[in-house]
Amino acid sequence: MTDTILPNGIKEGGGDSSYFRKGCNPFAQTGRSKLQNTRASLNQQIIKQMRMRAGAENLLKATSNNKVKEMVLLELSYVNSNLQLLMGQLEGLNSSVEVYQNTQDTANIPLIALGLKETKEIDFSTLFKDFILEHYSEDGNSFEDEIADLMDLRQACRTPSRDEAGVELLAKYSSHLPLMESRFFPPTRQTGIFFTWYDSFTGVPVCQQNLSLEKASILFNMAALYSQIGTRSNRQTIAGLEQAISAFQKSAGILNHLKETFTHTPSYDMSPAMLSMLIRMMLAQAQECLFEKTALPGIRNQFHSLMKMTQEAAKVSEIYDQVHQSMIQTPIKDNVPFFWSTMSQVKTNHYRSMAHYFVASALLDHQLGLSDDEDQQEKTLSQVYDRLPEGRSPLDILKKKDERERIGKAHIRRAILGHEEALRIYSLCHHLNTLGVLEDILRASLQRSLNKCSENEDEDDFADYTEAPDIISKTEHKAEMEVPPTIKVKVTDFFQRLGPLSAFSARQRWTAPRTIKLLRDLGFTLKGETPVQVVSLDPHSTAAIDGLKEGDYIVAVGNTDCKWMGVSDVMRLLKDVNEEATDIQVVSIMDTNPPMPTKSATFSGNLPKTYSMICLAYDDDDKNPKSRKVTKKSSFLNFGLKNRLKSASTLSLPTADHSGAHPWNKPCPSFPSSSTYNDSALY
Repeated sequence: MTDTILPNGIKEGGGDSSYFRKGCNPFAQTGRSKLQNTRASLNQQIIKQMRMRAGAENLLKATSNNKVKEMVLLELSYVNSNLQLLMGQLEGLNSSVEVYQNTQDTANIPLIALGLKETKEIDFSTLFKDFILEHYSEDGNSFEDEIADLMDLRQACRTPSRDEAGVELLAKYSSHLPLMESRFFPPTRQTGIFFTWYDSFTGVPVCQQNLSLEKASILFNMAALYSQIGTRSNRQTIAGLEQAISAFQKSAGILNHLKETFTHTPSYDMSPAMLSMLIRMMLAQAQECLFEKTALPGIRNQFHSLMKMTQEAAKVSEIYDQVHQSMIQTPIKDNVPFFWSTMSQVKTNHYRSMAHYFVASALLDHQLGLSDDEDQQEKTLSQVYDRLPEGRSPLDILKKKDERERIGKAHIRRAILGHEEALRIYSLCHHLNTLGVLEDILRASLQRSLNKCSENEDEDDFADYTEAPDIISKTEHKAEMEVPPTIKVKVTDFFQRLGPLSAFSARQRWTAPRTIKLLRDLGFTLKGETPVQVVSLDPHSTAAIDGLKEGDYIVAVGNTDCKWMGVSDVMRLLKDVNEEATDIQVVSIMDTNPPMPTKSATFSGNLPKTYSMICLAYDDDDKNPKSRKVTKKSSFLNFGLKNRLKSASTLSLPTADHSGAHPWNKPCPSFPSSSTYNDSALY
């Protein structure tokens, strides 16, 4: 997918440069675009089924006719089954890692990339124009180009290119969001703009009227894009591996920034528990690439080199084991793709077996010679083992050939068992079975260990029950979270013609501009930066009589806008007053007692703050934003305490079940369930 750069024709003060970076062509027939289009289609089907289920459950509560209840229960069973199937298809999309891999890389284990969160298109035109007219007393139609540029930028962020330019595009929109929030989102009331994003794991829509969800989702997509850059890198070269390492570390850094900054995001895929798991997974993949970078030039067949690779492989195995343990915890295990947890388990066993193979090779192929540094080898071996079999010391193993071979063979047996276990787990997941390169690598590793075992086979080995000691993990290059500097970029406010943001914002209310006629004697002085303020006003001056007040701000002199002018510039415009009368426009700050801001629509009653059902009450085909009266949908937004348990099912999805299907006449387990976990467990 390529990135196009097109002139945007932004007027003065409307954009960042003379060029505006666009996203990828959403209709391009590439594997990644097809995947995202399928994801968007599944999200729409899921919300349709959820609307049907919500309506059926409301009907079930309202009717007392047993015949109608039977029909509704039957319909609910069909809807729940459809939701279960759609969830399975969405899980399949999250398991389609081959789309993100480098086409030239056929010798490395595939890595997992995060899919981009999908969102709905938003039309800012009408609401922003109305707000500009109402709040800033400006002609909203004169800002059509700026509004169009903002909408184009948001639309482009839905299909970013899979490179640094795509990340920069997302960062640019992310940097515009605080400016947009300050201009158009007052703290005292809602604007009527609904930001809808779909959970990347469940497809459940989340809707808010403030920008918190928008900001968090853009950050999530930046992390997802970095993960896709990492998986796309060519891991057969040092440069490609370094790019992959950096990308995964940046992905982990952004996810951690998201976790610390937005602690109450209602979308489940951005809950602290899920983000913690994703951070571990990104760091594990970065550590795996660091191991591959060490092994790429070739592993020298020497005692110290093999022992070093032993601990490096053990470190990768340890981190993947931590990832797997976090994936099987409730409630994460119900929503993480089975492919992901299986892949982490396979890699745990694979790299642990590699560590035992390297120890076996060091002990069986390298006997302690006269020219070897005995003390150094003893120190190296003692650092590899946490504990040794009773009655044995590192020096005994190195010096005694029988002990050395016995321990070495124990390690190779453990390596074989680990590789066989990895292949067994691999066979349990049908999504993994589509990755032929993974099976080839696992079987080749098993065969290598079997060959090493046959080379050192002895008839007396059947009576040897020595168990190989555990290996201490250690690495010289640990993967660390990295927050990229591009997470925030310098941008120019699209709406800077409205005036300095420090003064002309949605938080501060102003009167409509008043025209004051100035004669030869001004009768006041000016102070401040931009805009300038009237002070020391003579109450008997013609300006005061014409309506000028102490503390007014001058926004125009004649036909010249001076919101961005300082005192010297404004005084230069007023010098002509001595010759003829001049009209100025002034505004005053309105003293108001703002009411308490309304609660976000995603928080309802005492239900888990996970999903917003505004989306179910929101009509996709309704093009008139003023007609969207969500507050009238009391069945979704106004839950009482006494019926919150009854209403909980309208906020749930069936949990994916890998063991078998549910009976048609039995409702699927709900997701998320208030009985499974509480708010504190998830947030």
